Amino acid sequence: MFGMIQRRAFSSSARNLSKVAVLGAAGGIGQPLSLLLKLNPKVTELSLRYPWSSRLVHQHTQPRLIISLGVAADVSHVNTKSTVKGYSPEGTGLAEALKGAEVVLIPAGHCPNANLLIISNPVNSTVPICAEVFKAKGVYNPKRLFGVTTLDVVRASRFVSEIKGTNPKDENITVVGGHSGVTIVPLFSQSSHPDLSANAGLVNRVQFGGDEVVKAKDGAGSATLSMAMAGARMADSVLRAASGEKGVIEPTFVDSPLYKDQGIEFFSSKVELGPNGVEKILPVGEVDATEKGLLEACFGDLKSNIAKGVAFANQKN
Repeated sequence: MFGMIQRRAFSSSARNLSKVAVLGAAGGIGQPLSLLLKLNPKVTELSLRYPWSSRLVHQHTQPRLIISLGVAADVSHVNTKSTVKGYSPEGTGLAEALKGAEVVLIPAGHCPNANLLIISNPVNSTVPICAEVFKAKGVYNPKRLFGVTTLDVVRASRFVSEIKGTNPKDENITVVGGHSGVTIVPLFSQSSHPDLSANAGLVNRVQFGGDEVVKAKDGAGSATLSMAMAGARMADSVLRAASGEKGVIEPTFVDSPLYKDQGIEFFSSKVELGPNGVEKILPVGEVDATEKGLLEACFGDLKSNIAKGVAFANQKN
């Protein structure tokens, strides 16, 4: 049964085995994400690190370091072929963890040729921050920087299936914009259920699904398991495309030309992936009147979020 689940979770093709690094491996998202990546047959080496600075108080960092190295030991026992190693935040630990990585989740510097998958919120601002940092170092490659917005699509398909009584895997819901609140725009008119675009409650649930989880956890946590699944799915798609598979399309928040004429430098839409990262940014397509209103609301907040990220990065540089 375990083998069947594993094969269904990820493509079985292993033409291009890769090193994948997770920065933040001891966190609520990092732990299940590391496990899911260990199950991916395309991952040959899994590098885990908790990115706490040694400048922080020792009593805060030490438990986290122990947990991070413990996660590496724990995950390494899972019976798949990939090797697992945990790295200390001290000394050259970061450089060693990232050296040769093809995919980095929750990234930092040292490997500008890797595909960088940003999970850390607020994605609408952290992706522009990362872009500015890499620009300052002269190594910015817009084709390899991704904000992970996959969870919005995962939620939309699940919520629709609950209403329609369908299998969520059969639902193809396009979600564009950003990755928080009103910047998340589900385009139900482009699905097999165009009537749902008028369902304000459903739209709100997709946009604020994260709040639902926070409330359920009584404020003691946020979406970690579902986010880990979404991050692992995005990483798998990037690896599949890197290995030469054609037609790999995922929604992701990238440096995009779609609305740059309106001052919006980054936007999430369907993106065709390839060996070099972003192969093609697909247009938003036709939307109905309700969705036009949602996009207008999205643009204002998204532009502000991006500007905050850029200002923060430039202040630090």
